[in-house]
Amino acid sequence: MRKLIFIILFFWLHLFTNAAPIGLGDKAPDFTLKDQNGNPFRLKEYIGKKVLVIYFYPKDDTPGCTKQACYFRDQYEAFTEAGAIVVGISSQDVQSHKAFAQKYNLPFTLLADEDGKVRKLYGAGDGLIPGRVTYVVDREGKVVYIFNSQSDVKRHVEEALQKVRELNR
Repeated sequence: MRKLIFIILFFWLHLFTNAAPIGLGDKAPDFTLKDQNGNPFRLKEYIGKKVLVIYFYPKDDTPGCTKQACYFRDQYEAFTEAGAIVVGISSQDVQSHKAFAQKYNLPFTLLADEDGKVRKLYGAGDGLIPGRVTYVVDREGKVVYIFNSQSDVKRHVEEALQKVRELNR
């Protein structure tokens, strides 16, 4: 019986998540979303200029998401010195992102993916609980790192920074 429940749960979760996430070596899909100040951010405008760290997170101002955002904040200078731009994406609106960024002094861009289209485009877990996935995109627009973990928020930051530094050697 337990085995049957596990199988049903596995397939149910699979149905409600994107079945074809982007992978290592894939070109990062272009998108345009509004940032926490209401300005459009188009990925294409940054390709060729900087390495991008794009992290999807479930929700503003929740314990795990706040911890992750603050780790990115605390390492922000190291990311910028290594030639990277940090971008956080979740489904909350511009006002929520603005309040979240102000409350925790977040120096990086937060993007409002209110309809979840970009999350689905990247395959960043759009099930019951939105996924927590970090991508590093090189200057050519190729995905060179992916880390997916709901709970290990610090590792998202540490490993992304390590990958950014490797790219700039």
